[in-house]
Amino acid sequence: MATTPARPVRLINYLAYGSNDVLGAGSMAVVSGWVLIFYTQFCGLSASEAALIFAVARILDAITSPLIGYISDNFGATWLGRRFGRRRFFILAAIPLLPSFALMWLPGQQFWYYLVSYVAFEMVYAMVIIPYETLAAEMSTDYRTKAKFAGARILCGQVSAILAGFLPMWLITWLGRDSADTFFYMGLLFAALFMLTAGFLYLFSWERPGAAAAAAAHPREGGALGALRSLYRNLFSTMRIRAFRLHLGMYLGGYISQDVFNAAFTFFVIFALAGSTAVASGLLGTMYIVQLVAVALAINLALRASPALAYRLAAASFAAGVIVLLLLWSGGMTATNWLIWVPIVLAGLGRGALNYIPWATYNYMADVDEIVTGRRREGSFAGVMTFVRKATQAAAVAGVGVLMQWGGFVSGAHVQTPQAIHTIALLLGIGTIGVLLLGVLISFRFRLDPRTHAVLMQEIERLRRGETSPSDPQAQAVVEDLSGWRYDQLWGKNDVAARRD
Repeated sequence: MATTPARPVRLINYLAYGSNDVLGAGSMAVVSGWVLIFYTQFCGLSASEAALIFAVARILDAITSPLIGYISDNFGATWLGRRFGRRRFFILAAIPLLPSFALMWLPGQQFWYYLVSYVAFEMVYAMVIIPYETLAAEMSTDYRTKAKFAGARILCGQVSAILAGFLPMWLITWLGRDSADTFFYMGLLFAALFMLTAGFLYLFSWERPGAAAAAAAHPREGGALGALRSLYRNLFSTMRIRAFRLHLGMYLGGYISQDVFNAAFTFFVIFALAGSTAVASGLLGTMYIVQLVAVALAINLALRASPALAYRLAAASFAAGVIVLLLLWSGGMTATNWLIWVPIVLAGLGRGALNYIPWATYNYMADVDEIVTGRRREGSFAGVMTFVRKATQAAAVAGVGVLMQWGGFVSGAHVQTPQAIHTIALLLGIGTIGVLLLGVLISFRFRLDPRTHAVLMQEIERLRRGETSPSDPQAQAVVEDLSGWRYDQLWGKNDVAARRD
């Protein structure tokens, strides 16, 4: 069978792909850094009510995010999928719905309004992000090209995170006071950016040739109930890929630690360091600028060496920043002391690399899965990643809120008790570093790098040609380590592949 020539990836394709992380990283930076402050300090909600909003959204997301991933894997069999793309159709359809982000930040509403608006945006977010996360694997199979896609994504995401950090400070300066309107205007500006970047992505991306035909070759059976059963069997089976399990552990270690830090940091600056919302905004924005520099360094390190090694170095820098920040606070430092920039820079260097490395390795998970199942299931992996990311972020933010309330925090108060402040400091320190250590421990078992990926792709080509034995014992050891399966069970000879949709 003739092989379709690879379509060249140009600079505009990297830019289009990367720009959409303005939605991915930008919205997550805004939510993790500011939504708890907005709900408790400006809207009159208790920390428990804020936690309930996140919990309800995650319950619904347990259905919607995996469902979108599953549907996008099979959407190529429909007329709309053939016309607009099985992945890209969802991105196009979500563009007019993205202003829902601004509605989350409308001040003066009640609990039920904030619950519904938060859930609505989360569903629209999933419509874009899940198909988006499949596109790097759709557009290229080359290790370095996929790493560059990941780099473009994280670099653009860090730019949007910088905006998420500084924008409240600029708006507060413009409005002249700490006002809830600050967050609504921020929501409007980000919603407009989300629409522009989603359109840019749609215009300058593509999908793997033959994807629609492959989807049509495996139609869904058993009606709606059968499709739902197949959906969750398919998704849970992704956890039986060893490299993906390890990747997920590193991903969660790096990202949940940042969620905990972000949720507690603004409160820490305001109440422990005697700062303000504007000061916290400036410090977060500066940290995100440092993260942008760190991403550029991490791209080179991950390409030249092991992603796992780069991950451990990044985690050490982030942890050092947190420890120094707490030591300075215990010594009586306030937010206006110039020494605060030392932990901000250390934390930023670590966080930037931690943001890049998991997404760089994620782009190869479908390759590892292919050698096990003989299929391409990017949508299923994207569905799991998006659900897990949003669930853990919500759990982190809600957990910080509940523990702060348990520690004596009073919503809307301008001054907190020493007990409440110490609770915030403990969350910032133990919460952040504890989660980070779990990711570091897992990284010692993760061995996907440029060399092992090349071996993996070589073995996939051999199996595709009908060969049944490895090229040599070393290659066998590599693919068995990455996949978690014996060589004679690969390429569909297992119960994961047997459960077809």
